[in-house]
Amino acid sequence: MYRRAWLVCVLLFVALFVLAGCGRGRGEPTATPTKTPDSGQSGAAPEAVTPTPVSAGAAAPSAAPATATDASTPTPATRTVAEINAAILNVRRAPSADAEVVQTVEQGQQYDVIGRSQDGAWIQIGSEGRELGWVAAEFVVVQNVALAPATETAPEGEAEAPTQGEAQPPAAGSGNYLPATMTSPDFGGQAFLWWQPEIADRDLTLMKEANFRWVKQTFAWETIEGAGKGVYDWSYADRVVREVNGHQIKLLARVSSDPEEATFWAGPPPANGDNFADFVFALASRYNCTPEAVGCIQAYQIWNEPNLAREWGGNAPNPAQYVEFLGKAYAAIKRANPNAVVINAGMAPTGGDGAIAMADDAFYEGMYQAMGGNSNGYFDMLGVHGAGFAAPPELDPAQAAADQRYGGYRFFAFRHVEDIRAIMVRNGDEGKRVVLLEFGWTFDPVNPSYKWHGADAGITEMVQAEYLRSAYQYAEANWQPWIGLMSLLTMPNLDWTDDGNPQDEEQYWWAIMEPSEINELKFRAAFIFLCDYFNAVEGRECKYEPQ
Repeated sequence: MYRRAWLVCVLLFVALFVLAGCGRGRGEPTATPTKTPDSGQSGAAPEAVTPTPVSAGAAAPSAAPATATDASTPTPATRTVAEINAAILNVRRAPSADAEVVQTVEQGQQYDVIGRSQDGAWIQIGSEGRELGWVAAEFVVVQNVALAPATETAPEGEAEAPTQGEAQPPAAGSGNYLPATMTSPDFGGQAFLWWQPEIADRDLTLMKEANFRWVKQTFAWETIEGAGKGVYDWSYADRVVREVNGHQIKLLARVSSDPEEATFWAGPPPANGDNFADFVFALASRYNCTPEAVGCIQAYQIWNEPNLAREWGGNAPNPAQYVEFLGKAYAAIKRANPNAVVINAGMAPTGGDGAIAMADDAFYEGMYQAMGGNSNGYFDMLGVHGAGFAAPPELDPAQAAADQRYGGYRFFAFRHVEDIRAIMVRNGDEGKRVVLLEFGWTFDPVNPSYKWHGADAGITEMVQAEYLRSAYQYAEANWQPWIGLMSLLTMPNLDWTDDGNPQDEEQYWWAIMEPSEINELKFRAAFIFLCDYFNAVEGRECKYEPQ
C-alpha cells in the first residue's frame, strides 16, 4: 500500500490550500501526555454461519464490477434496506468470496443498500452514511421501509444558526445523531475545537475526510459553570457539539477541570464529587441525543489521570476515592442519557506508590477492590492511556522492562495495555471493552522530559507515522474484540504558535499535523499515513495522498 519512494516524498509534503478567512483565539484545555516517571486477519469463514451449515463458497462469483445504486433520485418516503437472514454473515471488502472479511453482521440487523454487483450475487451495505462492505445476496432480504417524517421546526430556545463557514449540524429536534457504538478497533483523535470556530470546522472536515469516526474534546468544567453553582455558559459547548454532530463524527467528551485553576468555586477532587455529578447531569441532559436535545455527546470520560496527585487536587492518589467520585458521575449521566457510554479516566502509565504518583496497574487493581470486583454502575468501558515512549508498538512489555533503551519498565511499552486488560479479565470483566483514551509517539528534540523517548530514541516524524499506523494494525490483529476506540494524540492547536515558537510546547511534537492557519494546511507524515490507512479499511483512497 505504501511505496518506498512515497515514504521519502511525504516528509517534504506540505499542502497549501486557500480556504478563506482568518482567526486566532484563546488557549483551551489540552490533553497532557505523561512525563517520564521518576523512579490478523483470521482465516476464511463461510459467508453465513447458521445452525445448518451452508456452503456458499461454490456459488460465489469472481469479483465483478460493481454498479452503485443511484443515490441522486431517492424515493421520498422510503429507503432500501437489506435485512440479514443468517445467524452470522461475513461482510467482505469486495463482491467476491475470496475478498477480505472486514466484519460480520447478525440475523435481523438492517443496513442501507448502497450498491449491487452486476450479476446480482452481492449487495453493498452501509450504515449512517458509511460503507461497510459486500454481503452475499442469498443471505439477505432486500425491502423498502418507510422513513420517519422529518421534524419541521426546532424547539423553542434553540441556539442561533451556524455562521457561514461552519458545518451545518442537525437542528435540535431532529434526533439525527450517530449511535454510541464502536468498531474494534475504532478510529479517533484529540482535537482543539473550543475557541476558534473556523479552525474547528476546518479540522473536523480534515478528520472526516481521513475517516476518523470519533473526536475527543475536553469540556473543562470551569469554562461552562465557572461563574458559580448552577450558572452555566453553554455558548462554546453548544457550538462545539453542533459542529461535531454536523460533521457526522461521534463525540467523546473528556469532563474535568484544570488542576492549576486554584480559584474555581467547586474546589478540587475528591471533595467536589457531588457538585461534579450535578454538572455532568446538566451536561448530559443538554446533549442527550434525543429529538429535543441541543445536540449529542455519545461518550464521556470522567476526569483525567487520578493516579497523579497533580490531577487529584494535590492529594495522594486513592483508587477508592476515585471510584466513589466515578460512581456518582456515572449515575448522573445515566439518568440524563441511558445510552451514553461512560468511561473512567485513563491512568498515567507510571510507577510509584506514594503521595505523588501510583502505578497505573496498582491503581486499576485498587479500583476493582473498591468496586467489590463488579464495575457495573461505575463504567461501561475501561479507559486506558497507552503512550508508546521509545518502543515500537509490537514490543513485548517484558522487553521494555529488560532493556534500558526502552526505559526499564513494562509501562514504557504500548502493549502495557495488555497488562491492564489482564486485570479486567482476572476480575471477571472480560465482557467489557477497553478504550484507549490517548496514545501516541513524540519526536521531541527539545523538551528534556520527553526527548529521551523522542528524538534521542530515534523517533522521527516518519517513525511516528509508521508507529501510529502499526498500532492500529496490531490492535486489529491481536486485540479484537475487546478493544474499542483508539483516540490518538493529537490534532494540532493553533494557539501553540502564540509565542512565536511552537517547538517549546511539548504537545507540538505529538501532533499529526503542524499548527496551520486557516489559509494553509501543513501535514505531517502521520496524518497522511493514517488518512490512507483509515480510508483503505473501507476501500477508499485518501484525497491528500501525494501522487
